[in-house]
Amino acid sequence: MDFITKNIANAFTLGNLLAGCIGAIHLLSGDYQTTALCIVISLVLDFFDGFIARATKSNSALGVQLDSLADMVSFGLVPGLTMYQMLSDLSCPCQYVKYFGLLITLFSCLRLAIFNIDDEQKYYFKGLNTPSNTIMIFGLYFAYRYTGAYGFLTENTQILIGITVLSSWLLISPIKMIAMKFKTIKPADNYPIVALFIGANIIVSIFGIRGIPMVIVYYILISILFQRQLK
Repeated sequence: MDFITKNIANAFTLGNLLAGCIGAIHLLSGDYQTTALCIVISLVLDFFDGFIARATKSNSALGVQLDSLADMVSFGLVPGLTMYQMLSDLSCPCQYVKYFGLLITLFSCLRLAIFNIDDEQKYYFKGLNTPSNTIMIFGLYFAYRYTGAYGFLTENTQILIGITVLSSWLLISPIKMIAMKFKTIKPADNYPIVALFIGANIIVSIFGIRGIPMVIVYYILISILFQRQLK
């Protein structure tokens, strides 16, 4: 029984990894709805594995490594493949330009490695976290596929390359980003989280699917606005 309790969190992490693998497969086959569902499942499992580990006091070095390896697929490979797909959809003289999208995967790996050795990122993130980056990149493509929105972005090779470079930089940037962790019960200490939560809900309520990538852009902007309070 003790073995099971200690490994519940790891089971959630492996579930995150499995969902990421399935999502990547369906992404390449053009089944974007299943990929979207897999990303949601990965996000939920990624949130609860840490929560369960703390609740069961089963935090371990193994869990930390498993978490990063699972995130590398769900929130590293998947956004890279998404950009690969977007670039593949366009007519470009250079057939190899589509592989440029995988730069996001490389920088996601670098971001996860940096996070593992950085003790500062307890109540905030330094740089855009990989789940948020995945939501932004896949959300852009998903909204375009199902609503026709953002065609001015997704139908231009140069713009997609620019988004790839910006996304990669944001992953390892020194910009402090809001983490959904309450440091105290004082309202003043949690204004960034409250502002993020309210703003994100308003955006999604107004724009629906089209609002998904907007939420991450808002997240980045609101994080920049509250830089001094993130510590």
